[in-house]
Amino acid sequence: MNKFLQEFKDFISRGNVMDMAVGVIIGGAFKSIVDSLVNDILSPIMGIAGGMNFSDLSVNIGGATLAYGNFITAVINFIIMAFVLFCIVKAINTAHDKFSKPAAPEAPKTKICPYCKSEIPIDATRCPHCTSQLQD
Repeated sequence: MNKFLQEFKDFISRGNVMDMAVGVIIGGAFKSIVDSLVNDILSPIMGIAGGMNFSDLSVNIGGATLAYGNFITAVINFIIMAFVLFCIVKAINTAHDKFSKPAAPEAPKTKICPYCKSEIPIDATRCPHCTSQLQD
């Protein structure tokens, strides 16, 4: 049991778990902003153009009310959040590509013997295949 609790403590104290927790909290706050944008700005504007508000759309079937207008609003919220998230990730990837240093080319580890054309270690002074003396 003590090992289990230690593993749990190690899991919780990892940096990426904390980063994920912060991301979830910020995502929840961002969701409320997008909800307000859709419900308070976009839906009324679309309602003016279409003559109705999405949240008012519903149908009664067998005594049950299906509020499909709320579903349309949720789909619009999702599309806006996905678009904004796409833009943020694209901007971060562009910045990463722009500011990251290209990897230095790796030094060669082998060379070709000038006599037998075999591949040999770069620091070899004699070819192991043809036993020729190599010059540096």
